[in-house]
Amino acid sequence: MDIEKETPKENNLNHYFQQSEQIRAAINQVLIGQEQIVTDVLTALFSAGHVLVEGVPGLGKTLLVKALAKSLECKFARIQFTPDLMPSDITGHAVFDMKQDTFKIRKGAVFTNLLLADEVNRSPAKTQAALLEVMQERQVTIEGRALNVGNPFMVLATQNPIEQEGTYPLPEAELDRFMLKLKMDYPIKEEEVSIAKIVTTGVVDDVLNVDAINSTMAPETIIEIQKAVSVIPIDEQVIDYAVRIVRATREWPGIEHGAGPRGSIALIRAARAAAFLRGGEFVIPDDIKSVSLPALRHRIIHSAEIEIEGVSTDETILQILNKIESPRQ
Repeated sequence: MDIEKETPKENNLNHYFQQSEQIRAAINQVLIGQEQIVTDVLTALFSAGHVLVEGVPGLGKTLLVKALAKSLECKFARIQFTPDLMPSDITGHAVFDMKQDTFKIRKGAVFTNLLLADEVNRSPAKTQAALLEVMQERQVTIEGRALNVGNPFMVLATQNPIEQEGTYPLPEAELDRFMLKLKMDYPIKEEEVSIAKIVTTGVVDDVLNVDAINSTMAPETIIEIQKAVSVIPIDEQVIDYAVRIVRATREWPGIEHGAGPRGSIALIRAARAAAFLRGGEFVIPDDIKSVSLPALRHRIIHSAEIEIEGVSTDETILQILNKIESPRQ
């Protein structure tokens, strides 16, 4: 395949790759197993995207985000979403200063580098919508003033897929702003044995401590890696392959609403980061396939008939991948 851009300097990519492996090793100090989830979170980080992590309670969703934050020399903030949380609690608000006889801006939790939106579906749509502007434009408008947030900036949200009482489904507009939606599953037996052994030995509660993790990457380095990843070469045929996959979701039987152009963008950006994290110098079709599930599963809405049959969006995406012919490598 013809490469559309000049390959980045190999030594720079190798150096950045080694640094990314240090972050992976740091997270694995406290998060047992879940290797694919860790890879997908790093994929989003290095492609400047946001992540929605879905899983039942107790699997380590919050621990994953806290471990990532601890491994980076970045500002970190956590918002526990609740039914009475207000939008201003997230973005900030104007406060009247009686001494100065003027209004001052009090910035909210979004003014950070890594934002953990914990149990994001426990707040109503009005509060969830407070994240829309900052996730898309990296800015917050307060009293008519557009204020930029930190750079890099990443939202990592968690939600419980099985609990319905006191929860509010995320609107499609917000779901579409997440580059990847990850599903955290139960650990295998050997991993669960290791978790039980670590947590019940010399620990007085059931929470793993992330304080032992050393920070290994500065914000400036993250930005450098994001820039390097954004120019990893990708052949025109591979881009066409990604777009054909996304367009197929709009015509596939049983899909009421398919992925929009943002799905194609997310697929290609994530594939570049996937190539980087495997140590590659350019994107191959397998990189597109490897990120198709997390990049598209939240952008597809099944028809009522398919929902009744119990067919998952992952199954539909896999059917599409099997149908769409990939370019020869």
